[in-house]
Amino acid sequence: MDFTEAYSDRCSAAGLAARRGDAAALRELVAQGYSIDVPDNRGWVPLHEAAAHDSAGCLRLLLQAAPSDDYINSKTFEGMCALHLSARYGSLESVRVLLEAGADPNEVTTEATTPLFLAVENGHADIVNLLLQHGANVKGPHCWSGWNSLHQASFQGCTEIMKILLEKGASKECKDDFGITPLFVAAQYGKLESLRLLVSHGADVNSQAKDKATPLLIAAQEGHVACVELLLSKGADPNLYCNEDNWQLPIHAAAEMGHKKILELLIPITDRICDKGKGKVSPVYSAVYGGNKECLEMLLKEGYSPDAQECLNFDCRSPMCMVFQKEFFYFIDIFLKYGITLLGINLGYCLFHEKFTLFQRFLKLGCSLPSGDQLLEFISYTIKAHEEYKEWLPYLLLAGFNPVNLMRRFWIFSVSESTLNFILEFTNWKRLPPAVEQDLTDYKEKFTWTPKSHFAFIPSLSHLCRLEIRAILTSKRLRSDRFIRELPLPACLQDYLLYLDVLRVSAIPEAEDYLGQREEGAPSTSHSAAEDAERRDTSVTSTR
Repeated sequence: MDFTEAYSDRCSAAGLAARRGDAAALRELVAQGYSIDVPDNRGWVPLHEAAAHDSAGCLRLLLQAAPSDDYINSKTFEGMCALHLSARYGSLESVRVLLEAGADPNEVTTEATTPLFLAVENGHADIVNLLLQHGANVKGPHCWSGWNSLHQASFQGCTEIMKILLEKGASKECKDDFGITPLFVAAQYGKLESLRLLVSHGADVNSQAKDKATPLLIAAQEGHVACVELLLSKGADPNLYCNEDNWQLPIHAAAEMGHKKILELLIPITDRICDKGKGKVSPVYSAVYGGNKECLEMLLKEGYSPDAQECLNFDCRSPMCMVFQKEFFYFIDIFLKYGITLLGINLGYCLFHEKFTLFQRFLKLGCSLPSGDQLLEFISYTIKAHEEYKEWLPYLLLAGFNPVNLMRRFWIFSVSESTLNFILEFTNWKRLPPAVEQDLTDYKEKFTWTPKSHFAFIPSLSHLCRLEIRAILTSKRLRSDRFIRELPLPACLQDYLLYLDVLRVSAIPEAEDYLGQREEGAPSTSHSAAEDAERRDTSVTSTR
């Protein structure tokens, strides 16, 4: 045997003659004793060349000269026999010769692919017919993924071949390894005519894959409007649970992928239990997750709640939480427009993302202050932003947040001396909880902290009154200076209640602007409100 023929980059002399369809040359080579079973570097023998190039004459000659009974089943390195190649390349006469010579129409390649599947894949309807006439199995899987030939024809939109397969007994409900039917395939790839044909043959429009996905879900996900319309008109259920792990309906897929037209179709017919139902997921989350502004606004306009429900699937307390997770800050105005409830933890998200202007805006819009199970998480975000405390801490405290809520040991040991000095101005620093007192003492010893000098003395009566009045007013009235400015008090006392003395000493003029400027023409003094208050305290004491 000539091994140079077996491993060169070219096929053997006999193989080349078969490739060219030169039966006379091939006959002469065979007569001279040339081998017809020498494979090339693809594992092809002359029989494969003849089959792939529609050389029926060469095929007959080679089969007559076959060195063994099994020669007709010779396989390439990919496991293809001559019948596979003839079916793939559309060689009708070659297919006929091979079948008549006893080739197995159900032989499979290394990828479990049948000749029938290859004929379908390449659109050879005449070969499909011929293979079926010679016993090709129309049922069962025809390739490694478990796809049947009907799946493939549906995928390609080849309705002529689909009709042949269905007439020959192909199951319209055949499923691949993932539980997907040919109708599902048509819906997934937008093959409307395939879908229409399968529906007309009674295929189940509500079939579910192994992961519970439906044809309607996949068509909505892929944006095939006409397929969605057809499925709905034929009874597809928009409320079928469609995911094993994450509760999902077709409306979620449309919202996430930004398919507005499909969303319009699904909103009126989808059960609203998905909106705020416990354990469910609002499509509002899906629109935010996909970054689809128009879909989000469409849902909110149609009455879906901007607050939705807590969503464990996305680890989100609310849709606003997801906005910050994904950093889609352009959604915030939409949610505010439709009346979202601002949670205290949203202030923490602002700090985490260094959105200090937004932090101030949320406070003015009535955002609840962090409390309860949100408090520890919020404190962790304040630590991240402690170096920029002037950008957020004054506004939080002015809004009525209890400063002691921040003063946990891990917070005290994480922030700067200036932050501690500032926050103590908003407390009765001589009546702090014992644990806070101890933590401040420990901090002072470890970091040589120098508290402001007046912290060594009992707070003035004016300061204590300020704390008491602000406590009575509550956070709701402290969000701006408006309520305090309307109190029947001199402007200097109003300033004092608004902590303008502390803000000025701490060099935070922006916070003063945030509270609002005093009305033009209002009386002013050459001394501070604190000095006025101290004078009154002294006079009261001396009277006693």
